[in-house]
Amino acid sequence: MSTDDGSARPAVVWFRDDLRIADNPALSAAARSGAPVLCVYVWDDESDGLRPPGAASRWWLHHSLTELSASLERLGAVLTVLRGPSERVIGELLRETDAAALFWNRRYGGAERRIDEAIKTSAREAGVEATSFGGSLLFEPWTIRTGLGTAFSVYTPFWRACLSAPEPRKPGPAPRSLDGARLPRSTHTVTVDDLGLLPTHPDWAGGLRDAWTPGETAAHEQLTRFVEDDLAAYRNERDLPGVDATSRLSPRLRWGELSPHQVWHAARARRERDRDPEIAQSATTFLGELGWREFAYHTLFEHPDVATVNIHREYDSFPWARLHPTVLRAWQQGRTGIPLVDAGMRELWTTGVMHNRVRMVVASFLVKNLLIDWRHGEQWFWDTLVDADPANNPFNWQWVAGSGADAAPYFRVFNPELQREKFDPHGDYVRRWVPEWDTDAYPEPIVDLKESRRAALAAYETVKSSR
Repeated sequence: MSTDDGSARPAVVWFRDDLRIADNPALSAAARSGAPVLCVYVWDDESDGLRPPGAASRWWLHHSLTELSASLERLGAVLTVLRGPSERVIGELLRETDAAALFWNRRYGGAERRIDEAIKTSAREAGVEATSFGGSLLFEPWTIRTGLGTAFSVYTPFWRACLSAPEPRKPGPAPRSLDGARLPRSTHTVTVDDLGLLPTHPDWAGGLRDAWTPGETAAHEQLTRFVEDDLAAYRNERDLPGVDATSRLSPRLRWGELSPHQVWHAARARRERDRDPEIAQSATTFLGELGWREFAYHTLFEHPDVATVNIHREYDSFPWARLHPTVLRAWQQGRTGIPLVDAGMRELWTTGVMHNRVRMVVASFLVKNLLIDWRHGEQWFWDTLVDADPANNPFNWQWVAGSGADAAPYFRVFNPELQREKFDPHGDYVRRWVPEWDTDAYPEPIVDLKESRRAALAAYETVKSSR
């Protein structure tokens, strides 16, 4: 198909949380269409209901977009960055270019789905092929249901159902080349730098730069390194924060530099290749963590307001303590006088991530020992994590608080001292991040762990009795 001036009508690929060229179903569909491919990214900070990325996430996004742009140029295409409300920007783009097709990979939040459905409807009404693909989850939410056709609310039967479903598709290759189309400059066209995603005054991102190299190339290097070198020890060492035993793939999945299909099949291939019991057990454990990510997104699909509303509404009456900004600030800055909590919060501030075992400990300390509403912690993590995504971040906070899907029981209060003794017995992790620990410079605990645990249990009894 061609435009009035004889040029071929382009196929538009709308990038979102899928900043990669390999195993990108939307990009592959555009490449197969035979039309010139117009690649776009829309920075939408205006549409109702869309949650803007936090500061650490914006830093990552800037660099990942820059890497994606370079990758597309090597294939013969250009990444055009647009700014404005997605529905209006994409609609005008389709009209300006007389596009033949629009392709994207799905999102699962409530506002995102409403926007995507509206764009798909208007595009088709205008005669534009509009197709979405499953590129971010192993199993689409509507395909994994209970026997009654409802969504699962407990992880174990959910994951069992996933494992009984057809095997996730194998990842596809990157296009070898693209017939790239260019968009004449419009009122919505900007550059990545124009988005102002990087911190400047002050530039606090030095720790992030030291810890990470965003982008698809580094993502694949990390996946290979983990699967080949670290997977065997994962099951036994993943809970030890002082040991570099986790995959460090969470921001890669959050921004779609890797697809879960690539990660799934890489781990499965290592398990089947070596037939080693230790590797098999570790691979199974690791794939279960991918399953937990799936469970979080399926929960988001059913509960789009998971970041602000308790899934179990009886927790709306929970008697949270009056918020004292100095107490919250001590938790945020890692100055609570509880060594494992402080180490985790300082690791977060410096690197943009925190060891998963420690995430559970610091979250439990905030909502149970300090009795501070989980939403304050969720928002802090949203702003400081490079892997904060709309499903896992609030889902895990609600899990710790007891108000979410398959939540930890109300009486489960992590004791951060016992956790430190068990998982950081030599203090390697704590000393790395809290060098003043065990010196006169280290503060006294801001709360008594035993007394605050009793207060938490009494508070949770009020919720229990209201059921």
